[in-house]
Amino acid sequence: MEVMKKYCFDTSGISNPLESMPEDIHESLWTGFKAKVLESGIVAVTQEIFTEMEHIPGSVGQCIKDNKDNILLEVGEDWDWGTYIDHCNNMEDQHKDSISEFIGGTKKTVGLTDISIIALAKTLKLPVVSMESPVTSQSKKLHIPDVCKLQSVDHLTFSEFCRKEGLKF
Repeated sequence: MEVMKKYCFDTSGISNPLESMPEDIHESLWTGFKAKVLESGIVAVTQEIFTEMEHIPGSVGQCIKDNKDNILLEVGEDWDWGTYIDHCNNMEDQHKDSISEFIGGTKKTVGLTDISIIALAKTLKLPVVSMESPVTSQSKKLHIPDVCKLQSVDHLTFSEFCRKEGLKF
């Protein structure tokens, strides 16, 4: 029986907490996270995000690699990938003036990888977990929480995710 997906993770949803709470100090947090989240199959990511996550170091990174089949939803497999592609294309059009690859490669705004995880979340009707903060100025820059809000997709930080799941370490 396939486990129901509950969250879409951006790389920052794991890498940022891991940097500020390293696994050699917060061992129980990451041991629990690996078992309850990555190994359980409740997380979904796109190929673009998975490729970034493969660079996460340590046992968390290895767990991501070992659970590729649990977390990666690939186009062409048995899920609503056609709607996902439609959402990607629509978001690229709607937000083209704010997408890094279209406005000179600046890292201060969303990129196509970010759009991919938001499109996946919208398709699956799941929240996105990231550690990005909304943009506070009135500019053409957008971060993941901003696009999530514009697309009616819930956004959670790592701590909000842990609270929602009742995870305590």
